[in-house]
Amino acid sequence: MDDRLTRVLQLSDFEGLAEATLERSSFDYIAGGAGEEITLRDNIAAFQRRRLCPRVLVDVSKIDLSTEMLGGRVALPVGVAPMAFQHLAHPDAELAMARASVAAGAAFCLSTLSSFSIEEVAEAGDGTDAPHGFGRPPRWFQLYVHRDRGVSAELVARAEAAGYSAITVTVDLPVAGYRMRDLRNDLAYPQRFGNFPSTGSERPLIETIAGMNDRSLAWRDVAWLRGLTKLPIVIKGVVTADDAARAVAHGAAGVWVSNHGGRQLDRSLATIDVLDEVVQAVAGRAEVYLDSGVRRGVDVVTALAMGARAVFIGKAFDFALAVGGEAGVRRAFALLTAEVESTMALMGVTSVSRLTRRMVVP
Repeated sequence: MDDRLTRVLQLSDFEGLAEATLERSSFDYIAGGAGEEITLRDNIAAFQRRRLCPRVLVDVSKIDLSTEMLGGRVALPVGVAPMAFQHLAHPDAELAMARASVAAGAAFCLSTLSSFSIEEVAEAGDGTDAPHGFGRPPRWFQLYVHRDRGVSAELVARAEAAGYSAITVTVDLPVAGYRMRDLRNDLAYPQRFGNFPSTGSERPLIETIAGMNDRSLAWRDVAWLRGLTKLPIVIKGVVTADDAARAVAHGAAGVWVSNHGGRQLDRSLATIDVLDEVVQAVAGRAEVYLDSGVRRGVDVVTALAMGARAVFIGKAFDFALAVGGEAGVRRAFALLTAEVESTMALMGVTSVSRLTRRMVVP
């Protein structure tokens, strides 16, 4: 193992190493948020405002971290969130990320704007062994609905044919957030696309996204999405009880609580702060997931106790990729697994199904 990786003892350690490794524009693209980055910071601070209530004198000699996600079994309730243009972090991009997630027995969600194609990433994951006793963990495809609906329909069909088991439609990006770091760096749209031809555009990233994503996307279109595929649909980008209830009413199998890692609407609520109301609104009719601000195993346990089926991580895994490629992401998963297991043992809880809301307080 790379000497740098052996010195990484927590996910946050990857960020400083990545900053020293990457070009400034690439690092800022991964690290940055919208506006003054208030939500970016508060996503993390909101977890730190919670406190845990452990049980004692419980036999914790065996800890089961596994759970089910839309019928697929995972060894760890932590998945890789969809992230665009992972080649900015490392040449192996999503291929390395997919292999590392399978090796950890964790879910993986591929972005529409991936650096490698839907099929290439599927092949990389299928060529990797999952942990003993587990089949291949879920592999989902994240969809940005294109102004040309035919493009989106083709992507969904390709994902289903390549063995992806769910479609995650991102609903919080009708336009790109006002990301100051990218504007200052004059970040142009990367000319590497895995899933469709380059736009050939040299315009700033924000302007180009504005020309691709369908700003008219509305609840009425969920029926259209469901008509494209037999795969379950997950609605990603929900931060209110009303929208969570609407997602379920429109047939969503999963509701993904996310503020896009603080990269879209600055001063939006931190995701852990809205998890309670979303879980209550869903009322067990769909699975609930969460991203944004998860950095420690204790964060994972907190979200699970508050009703999330699993959590997803983006930035921290991208930084790990930048530092060590596939080995870096595997190291990140190993650290998280150890932290989650330790936290569970100290909480006096032997499986994620035994975590309860009463174990987390302000």
